[in-house]
Amino acid sequence: MANEKKQPWYIGGLHFECTGCGSCCAGPEEGYIWITGPEVEFLAKHLGMTVEQLRSEYLKRVGNRWSIIEEPKSKDCIFLGDGENRGCAVYPVRPNQCRTWPFWNSNLNSQYAWNMAGMKCPGINRGRVYTFDQIETIRKQRKWWPDE
Repeated sequence: MANEKKQPWYIGGLHFECTGCGSCCAGPEEGYIWITGPEVEFLAKHLGMTVEQLRSEYLKRVGNRWSIIEEPKSKDCIFLGDGENRGCAVYPVRPNQCRTWPFWNSNLNSQYAWNMAGMKCPGINRGRVYTFDQIETIRKQRKWWPDE
């Protein structure tokens, strides 16, 4: 019995269906929207900018990493629309961090953490079921773009 690995609490799967509300991209807390080097290049190309222009206008350096800036007052991601256009302005090239929501380690630490995330995200505990294997694939994803 000592060698038995404890099963994660979400072994039976979880319900999630994105409602497009944008709450996962919104404040009021300040945070980081991590973006990798290749993602910076995709985003710059998508916006018709150079990498240098993108970094100057939309990114901030945090240690040796880059994060997308937030609106100063609301702490919303700079690419989150407002009003009726609440969606992501860069959805096709959004960073991996955005793509893997809500299956982040912090949300999967416990059922309590998952349900707390559900207080902000109306898609949590609703809609389709993601199996344990699907959740783990998303949780562990580090790269969304195809190899060239």
